[in-house]
Amino acid sequence: MGEREESGNNNPTRLNKYACACAIVASVISIIFGYDTGVMSGALIYIKEDLSINDTQVEVLTGILNICALVGSLLAGKTSDIIGRRYTIALASVIFLVGSVLMGYGPNYVVLMTGRCTAGIGVGFTLMIAPVYSTEISSPRSRGLLTSLPELGISIGILLGYISNYTFSKVTLKLGWRLMLGIAAIPALILALGILKLPESPRWLIMQGRLGEGKKILYKVSNSKEEAESRFRDIKMAAGISEDCEEEVVKLPENAHGEGVWKELLLRPTPAVRRILLAAIGIHFFEHTTGIDSIVLYCPRIFQKAGVKSKNKLHLTIVGIGVVRLIFITMTTFLLDRVGRRKMLLTSVGGMIVALSTLGFALTIVEHSTKELLWALILSIFAVYLFVVFFAIGLGPVTWVYSSEIFPLRLRAQGHSIGVAVNRLMNASISMSFISIYKAITIGGTFFMFAGVAVVAWFFFYFFCPETKGRPLEKMEEIFSKGVKSKSVDMEMMPGASGVKG
Repeated sequence: MGEREESGNNNPTRLNKYACACAIVASVISIIFGYDTGVMSGALIYIKEDLSINDTQVEVLTGILNICALVGSLLAGKTSDIIGRRYTIALASVIFLVGSVLMGYGPNYVVLMTGRCTAGIGVGFTLMIAPVYSTEISSPRSRGLLTSLPELGISIGILLGYISNYTFSKVTLKLGWRLMLGIAAIPALILALGILKLPESPRWLIMQGRLGEGKKILYKVSNSKEEAESRFRDIKMAAGISEDCEEEVVKLPENAHGEGVWKELLLRPTPAVRRILLAAIGIHFFEHTTGIDSIVLYCPRIFQKAGVKSKNKLHLTIVGIGVVRLIFITMTTFLLDRVGRRKMLLTSVGGMIVALSTLGFALTIVEHSTKELLWALILSIFAVYLFVVFFAIGLGPVTWVYSSEIFPLRLRAQGHSIGVAVNRLMNASISMSFISIYKAITIGGTFFMFAGVAVVAWFFFYFFCPETKGRPLEKMEEIFSKGVKSKSVDMEMMPGASGVKG
């Protein structure tokens, strides 16, 4: 496909502005999710005080969002196959809107939980659909950049959540945390209306037999007529449509609309699909079991354990984490199509192992000391920042890019939804058990545990996750049909491979 795209394309490496604009708008839903995640870390301090809830209720309130997101992600896969990617994003925005209003109202714990559950379903929809939409409108050369925009959006949202914590912490107790949570309803409403002006995914349209509409959109999101026609031919072949078919609308077999997908994914997968599913589940599993949720949701507690006492300093330190994460994820979005997914993933997890081990050591020293140790406090803060940096340059953004691009077209939405379900299950497990775990094995021991999991993750990625940079979506089964090492070598030995971006 790469050779065909280059013919007649005067500037094959240029980023298509229309595709980029579509991906940016679609990623706004991820900003809302990121905001909800970030703001909750600070809001919990005030919710616990205002509603007089205990640590167990705090864990449940934190984790219930992800339990509901698991359900939402599984529903979103089939929903997006039926109503399309664009309307699924609009639906996610409406669900978020309702959840935010309920949380902002929150007169008691039950209503707050109801709002959190509703928002959780919206999270599940968001995490499934935003990367899939961005993947399906982008070309191989810019897919890494555009598909990582949802993760960048999450980081922007987390930072905005931290800033909201700092800003509204100066308001009265009863009003402050409700403003923190309820204000997310405003961008959700704007997105629900604005998303309708975006085009539908051309791949989804072609899978519905709407070839004429899909082809028109491909012309808009491609850099040349040759590239658009090349992508059009490949998508038609992947959808089981004759390459020579020139009809505007065609009737497709029933199984082209999503029937039988679960059987092909879970009951009777081909060897390549089995490897793809294993890679997707594995990368989502390890994204959260290596400890990112403990940092994002409970960093106020971690810093308090390390010795930070002032609430003002606590919020400023947390805002710093959001800034660092945003800076490095922004850098990563521009490197994914140059360096590649695999190299950044392995480098990222290697650095996380060092950071987690350092944090575990520093917190263990603090916990066993009878006096305040400034050097241990500084080392703890440094280790947290180092962990966030390494997470942001690989595992964070690569997880969503990788799992949304490796599934074949016919399996992509529902296959990716399985990965998202695992992602949310692990997120819920960590966020709902972190306090209990650190009380059982100490907070330092908890981060040593995360470091051990990260070691296992590194070996998993080395053996089961081949490079996908620069390969058309329609060729992913071929990549997973051989061993990881052979595929990586093949990519490096391909003529002109170094010049392929995406």
